[in-house]
Amino acid sequence: MRKGIISRKTSETSIDVEVNLDGTGQYEVSTGIGFLDHMLEQLSRHSLIDLKVKAVGDLHIDQHHTTEDTGIAIGEAVLAALGEKRGITRYGSAYAPMDETLTRCALDISGRPYFVWKVGFTMDRIGEWDTELIEHWFHSFATSAGITLHIENLYGSNNHHIVESCYKALARALRVAVEIDPRKADAIPSTKGTL
Repeated sequence: MRKGIISRKTSETSIDVEVNLDGTGQYEVSTGIGFLDHMLEQLSRHSLIDLKVKAVGDLHIDQHHTTEDTGIAIGEAVLAALGEKRGITRYGSAYAPMDETLTRCALDISGRPYFVWKVGFTMDRIGEWDTELIEHWFHSFATSAGITLHIENLYGSNNHHIVESCYKALARALRVAVEIDPRKADAIPSTKGTL
């Protein structure tokens, strides 16, 4: 089993994360931000990555630190679980439709973090979560996991659906990318010999 365990403690947040890349999509998530919890549950269920997240943050100030540090910690846990990345498929892409919404995600577990975000919202909040922090979560995750990540909402009007399709597209693309390729299970998928 490829597992990663991260404990991130700062003066702003205390976050414990466990991931199992070879899981079945089981989750236990508590961040204090209801809609973020809902999205992380979607991420786990649709990627088949088992995910445990316990985050306590300075929500009396705002949601920024909890959102950012949760993305960082989950990304670090995924990176730890990948190890030297031997045998992974490496690339993944997915389209996630949700009612009137369609979102595309493409990613490369490259060791070179890069992030492209083409998603817009017409509301300042979904539930109690500030929509400007959603991009920040994805950026924090991609950077700490060492992933090149492109997410584009092709169309949609319901803000809840747009966000959820982003997380589900990430989940499905990640599921493909972290899987072991049976044809090259012993090889690092790069001509450089390292990722």
